Amino acid sequence: MRFSRSTAAAFAAAALPVAFAQTFTDCNPTEKSCPSDAGLNAASFSADFTKGSSANTSFSAAAYSTINYGPLGMEFTISQEKQAPTIQTDFYFLFGRVDVKMRASPGQGIISSIVLQSDDLDEIDWEFVGGDTAQVQSNFFGKGNTTLYNRVQYIKVGTPQDTFHTYSLDWNADRLQYIIDGTVVRTLSANDPLTNYGSNYPQTPMRLKLGSWCGGCSGSPEGTVEWAGGKTTFEGAPFNMYVASVNIQNNNPASSYTYGDLSGTWKSIKIDGSSGSGSSSQSSSSVSSAATSSITVAPIVNTDVVASTTILGSSYSMNSASISAQNTFTTHATVNSTVPHTSTKSGSGSVASPTGNAAAGAPVALTGASLLGMAVGLFML
Repeated sequence: MRFSRSTAAAFAAAALPVAFAQTFTDCNPTEKSCPSDAGLNAASFSADFTKGSSANTSFSAAAYSTINYGPLGMEFTISQEKQAPTIQTDFYFLFGRVDVKMRASPGQGIISSIVLQSDDLDEIDWEFVGGDTAQVQSNFFGKGNTTLYNRVQYIKVGTPQDTFHTYSLDWNADRLQYIIDGTVVRTLSANDPLTNYGSNYPQTPMRLKLGSWCGGCSGSPEGTVEWAGGKTTFEGAPFNMYVASVNIQNNNPASSYTYGDLSGTWKSIKIDGSSGSGSSSQSSSSVSSAATSSITVAPIVNTDVVASTTILGSSYSMNSASISAQNTFTTHATVNSTVPHTSTKSGSGSVASPTGNAAAGAPVALTGASLLGMAVGLFML
């Protein structure tokens, strides 16, 4: 997500809490030619994190992230400031469905996130505030456009910090559905006024990013602290977000995706080595915009994924204290130790605390952040 210097006046005029993108990309393909994105060369992908670190071979972890595993799955732990445990897929996919079975982190000021993000700053979000036990925030951004702040919708969900729910995104060229436990709770049309009638509709190859961060910690803008529910005191820490499983359906399997021009439209995306062919040459096949299952998904079988190495570049930062951590990824999350133990639903179980300082003193990439104290920010993974 990113800030624009011109947003100060918009924030000052806003009477209600707002949300803004802070996506980051090293190479924006709407501005210049960029390397192709490594694709998911299969129609489906699944990972069961309750089985341990062996499930994450197609994910990479942000620097300074310590990811542990227990009977509840992958554990994203925050026990002190400047921690922002985060993972992302090594591959991109284009249209399809993502199902994440997870339990959000408790803790005042602690944010849990599910994010789809592309190189040209398209973004789709689920956001959980640690102190909000009754709802989740759904949001989206297109091409980094932050001229409007009314995209967020608040969705009721029962005790997200105590109960596992499956949060899904069913996404194609015509519409985006937000789904909780198999029930569609929000539908966004590609031609909705909120998308600027399609020009800001998320429509380019995405990565899945999962993580938690501290919006109530020192260094966060006042508006962010307010949006996150107040300052974080770490009473009751560690605060744990759990991800039990991830399922992905990919409508356009490919070894890679290439932006054919600077338009940032789905029709410009070239499908390279599609249908598991393994070919690196550009395919003449067109992008499929067909809808996936809108309510339920059949069990997804593990498949081999061509993208097995970390693709550096596009990444996202969640606050000024963790920009370096969010934008520096290691080769696979398996570098983190597996620590089997019993975890409690309150996050008070015995969890090995992440180590390292996530970029204390790192250059702050949030331009104009000092002007945004009135804002309530959605800071993404």
